[in-house]
Amino acid sequence: MFAFIFTLPIRFYRKFISPMFGQSKCRFEPTCSHYGIEAIRIHGAFKGIALLIWRILRCHPFCKGGFDPVPIKKK
Repeated sequence: MFAFIFTLPIRFYRKFISPMFGQSKCRFEPTCSHYGIEAIRIHGAFKGIALLIWRILRCHPFCKGGFDPVPIKKK
């Protein structure tokens, strides 16, 4: 339940804001919004948001991008 609340802004962005920008080419696979939802689901709200912020900070013209999955949760 707690993680669901933190994914609501991401889902809102994907549904209402992202379409306004048209078809954009994402540097990473999965996209940052999918990455964020998955990171929050796997690692919880706080670490998941931290991973998402780090991912967004790495998205710039000098970054090659590519496949960048959510890290596996350590036991």
